Amino acid sequence: MASTSPTYMGLRGRPLSLMVSTVATTGFLLFGYDQGVMSGIIGSNQFANVFEEVRDNATMQGLVTAIYEIGCLIGAMFILGVGDLLGRRRAMMIGGAIMIMGATIQVTSFPGHAPLAQFIIGRVVTGVGNGINTSTIPTYQAECSKTSNRGLLICIEGGIIAFGTVIAYWIDYGCSYGSEDLSWRFPIAFQTIFGFVVCLSMIFLPESPRWLLTHERYEDAEYVISALRGYELGSEETQTERDIILDSIRASGFSGRKSTPVKALLSGGKTQHLRRMLIGSSSQLMQQVGGCNAVIYYFPILFEKQITVGDEDMALLMGGVNMIVYAIFATTSWFIIERVGRRKLFLYGTVGQCLSMVITFSCLIPGTPTAAKGAAVGLFTYIASFGATWLPLPWLYPAEINPIKTRAKANATSTCTNWLFNFLIVMVTPIMIAKIGWGTYLFFAVVNACFLPIIWFFYPETAKRSLEEIDIIFAKGFVEKKSYVRAAEELPLLTPEQVEQEALKYGLIDTAARGAAQAHGPAGVTHEKALSEKSEEESGSHEEVEN
Repeated sequence: MASTSPTYMGLRGRPLSLMVSTVATTGFLLFGYDQGVMSGIIGSNQFANVFEEVRDNATMQGLVTAIYEIGCLIGAMFILGVGDLLGRRRAMMIGGAIMIMGATIQVTSFPGHAPLAQFIIGRVVTGVGNGINTSTIPTYQAECSKTSNRGLLICIEGGIIAFGTVIAYWIDYGCSYGSEDLSWRFPIAFQTIFGFVVCLSMIFLPESPRWLLTHERYEDAEYVISALRGYELGSEETQTERDIILDSIRASGFSGRKSTPVKALLSGGKTQHLRRMLIGSSSQLMQQVGGCNAVIYYFPILFEKQITVGDEDMALLMGGVNMIVYAIFATTSWFIIERVGRRKLFLYGTVGQCLSMVITFSCLIPGTPTAAKGAAVGLFTYIASFGATWLPLPWLYPAEINPIKTRAKANATSTCTNWLFNFLIVMVTPIMIAKIGWGTYLFFAVVNACFLPIIWFFYPETAKRSLEEIDIIFAKGFVEKKSYVRAAEELPLLTPEQVEQEALKYGLIDTAARGAAQAHGPAGVTHEKALSEKSEEESGSHEEVEN
């Protein structure tokens, strides 16, 4: 069967899926690297010799670092507006190219030519590219993956952020012993390697089959499905997967449109677009306000001022060890995400983060070096809990919880939420630490405790479910007027045929897409368009009821 299936880059089936995952993961490695690269540069004398405004100026250092998040927010908003029209593949190529451009602007800043202004512009441009990529890559990976490994693959993407940060930290550390220009220009320029991998590879890799079907490119979609799964072109397996996706598109109520209107995000009814967008966005919000940036910010300061007093080199080395711990625990979710599930990992991670913050603020109250060592333990356990759970999960959950027609926009909305609160926390945390000290960590302990009821009552389990099965969970909860968490617990794992039967049962579709499976060329397209128009008309007539 596999011998006659289509290929991309000479690959089909599992090898092609692995190549897709490798490129997607490289995009998140670039994300992690770019997030961490400034930490070892911004306070160095070599950097201040070129950018005098940042020397001993915490406010300006914070601005240069945090302005990147504003660029990321702009990039995510760009995808919110035109992501459905661009497609996943082109968006990733554009994002990578923009990040390369931004890095180039940064490293070509020289004294005497308004270097800080140029550097800040470069930071914003790089952020725009990263915002585009982080809004697109999880969606692309989710739409190309099999149900059995979707969670693992997107968790690898999320976890690889930590590896990017580790690489950036140690490159910063090594370059600090080099020449003045090498110490900061090389670490920033190094990220272009990852950018080129993403841009060039995506030229040869397939578009998301779900995006192709949304745009009524049926033959292209069948070709991609056959290549990704290793099926024969025109085989029953290919057509079955195609039909299930088409049913999901029709069930969304916005079939036949190349770009989903923003108002679709606000609809309720059987599809529950608004609820699903809010669930996904809340996970990104909680990731940021849970205190991860406070830990990353305060760890080197705590060591330098209270544990390794006067030994800056040891403080930097311990910071490097902390990043290695971060990366090691980030791999934990790779092995347990499908076995334990999303919901339990969210709960376990929240408890771990909350208790770690309690340890930290309790040990900082006495203000002694001995007690401060206990606070360091709390920070280590926090970063371990965060790396294993809250680091990857908010990138996975929005990509799979949202339905196909709103997935791009809803995922972009959740990413906008991430960058908005990332910027807020990065700017506010130093002020909180300066003004209320250990109270900062008491605040984050309370915030983490508040996450628990939200997750318990509103986050349904999605492990081992196809993207189309998740649509059934929300339709079941709405029709039977029960908790969506309970609906997910009661619904057994479904075969593709059962998914279609359940969609008919709960009124997501009126007729199955089987007729399309038998038709090819213009006739098949006409049949699907007729179904799409019928679904769209019904959606319009019931819009008031659904809201």
